Amino acid sequence: MKKVVFLACLFSCFILIAQQKKLVWAEEFEGTSLNTNVWNFAEGDGCPDLCGWGNRERQIYTKNNHRLEDGFLYIKAEKEGDHFTSTRISTKGKKNFQYGRFEIRAKLATGQGVWPAFWLLGSNIDQVGWPLSGEIDVLEYVGRAPEEIFTTLHTKAAHGDYANTKTTALPNIEEGFHTYAAEWDENQIAFYVDDVNVYTFAPENKTEEIWPFNQPFYLLLNLAIGGHFGGEVDDSIFPQEFVIDYIRVYQ
Repeated sequence: MKKVVFLACLFSCFILIAQQKKLVWAEEFEGTSLNTNVWNFAEGDGCPDLCGWGNRERQIYTKNNHRLEDGFLYIKAEKEGDHFTSTRISTKGKKNFQYGRFEIRAKLATGQGVWPAFWLLGSNIDQVGWPLSGEIDVLEYVGRAPEEIFTTLHTKAAHGDYANTKTTALPNIEEGFHTYAAEWDENQIAFYVDDVNVYTFAPENKTEEIWPFNQPFYLLLNLAIGGHFGGEVDDSIFPQEFVIDYIRVYQ
């Protein structure tokens, strides 16, 4: 059985009750395999449509670089010969949400070149493309920048290197489990680490290019290697694991 961190959970519950949010969906990673009625696997290197997954990333995604054990999801990045393997999953076409609190409790993979992330994409991405679809990066960590967490929003008006973003210094964030959350409503998106607000985006002008966040989004979870954001890779650090306790959505 999964160990319950009672006091931390109780504190979070008090906050959510005060904000009048209900748990509407949870992935606790119980059992021995992911529920394919909820989760899709990405496979390969993104080619031919999106080689390097749009960021010159070096990993090849497989269905095999993960396991469920004792109520945790372990995403494992490995060096295999001259390439790297990892896992990326999403709820595209299966679970979509508009507004709410999106929370993950996780322990980061660490070391030069790793890039664990929990994020959301607009469900209309196949119709309008990125970045007009919008992107909400609840958690991004890159091993080249220890003790920092990135929280970012990509829109047509501000994306890539010019996205709406905040880098937060968090000493010892690599140690143990932490919670990362985004609270999204029709007016703003606020980001939290261990229930402390680290960044809020609340533009007055909400055109489609500035605020694509008035539609459903789906969830993504992955451990990328290298690339434009991940940077140079230290081969000696592998294998590395991104460990996820739960994902919960409150509305």
